[in-house]
Amino acid sequence: MRRRTWLSFTLAFLGSLLLTGGLGNFGRFNAASAQISNYPPIDITRMRPATPSNLMAGQLCANNLPTAIEQIIKRPQFATARWGIEVEAVSPATKLYSHDAGSLLVPASNVKLLTTAAALQMLYYTPQQEPAVKTRFGIINRDSDNDYAEALLDEIGGTESVKAALLPLGIDPRTYRQTDGSGLSRSNLAEPSMIVQLLRAMQTARGSDIFYNSLSVAGVNGTLAYRFVNTPLQGKIHGKTGTLNGVRALSGYLEHPDYDKLLFSILVNQPNQGDGGESLKAAIDQVVLQLGRLKDC
Repeated sequence: MRRRTWLSFTLAFLGSLLLTGGLGNFGRFNAASAQISNYPPIDITRMRPATPSNLMAGQLCANNLPTAIEQIIKRPQFATARWGIEVEAVSPATKLYSHDAGSLLVPASNVKLLTTAAALQMLYYTPQQEPAVKTRFGIINRDSDNDYAEALLDEIGGTESVKAALLPLGIDPRTYRQTDGSGLSRSNLAEPSMIVQLLRAMQTARGSDIFYNSLSVAGVNGTLAYRFVNTPLQGKIHGKTGTLNGVRALSGYLEHPDYDKLLFSILVNQPNQGDGGESLKAAIDQVVLQLGRLKDC
């Protein structure tokens, strides 16, 4: 990811420190420049479609969702890929689709979901400090800044502290292995089902609003700014991307008229992708577009 200088943020943050007298536990974070994803725009109309020829038209009954997804992930170019997918509806609470969701896969920056969710259970901040806290967590999740994420993990006491903070939320430490705060390490592993469990728990856990609003919004900002543009899902996905060589991930919340929200996690590992991972990213987007077509019928 290309790095930018966050001069304007730094000035605003220093101003907030003067007004609030410091950020307590938040005062020690590293004001490193944020990493902003600059993915090129994806032209959905030019993606190579699976059969049937138009996967994005019309509505899709939930019982047909497995077929629609498998037409995408079982294409020949993904023969060596490991896909893990979990999709759940909020209301009514229903598991709509699962594919190897209990497999441990490299999640890349989806690790930041663990780091930020745990920190929100642990750190104290006053109402006056909340705007600066929101900005900081947005830099970590929305813009996927690795330095900020690592500083936050150090601040809360490391990966063992993450386990302790997430256990009361129902997150089994056997469903993930975290070695850093950012997801840069390939030693990080996570089950898609665990990520969905975390997303579900963070709807009501401490800091739920900050967590939800820290995620990038499809076609609007952050690492999703250029994805789902001019589709029915623009503005309706709050999600966290993940990108390493041979790894692509997208997990988050999809606003849905029939189910309130859909919670989803899609992790795919496929080394030696000749196109720099663009086909994996496009396929993930096509899977999510199928979720947008769902109808409770």
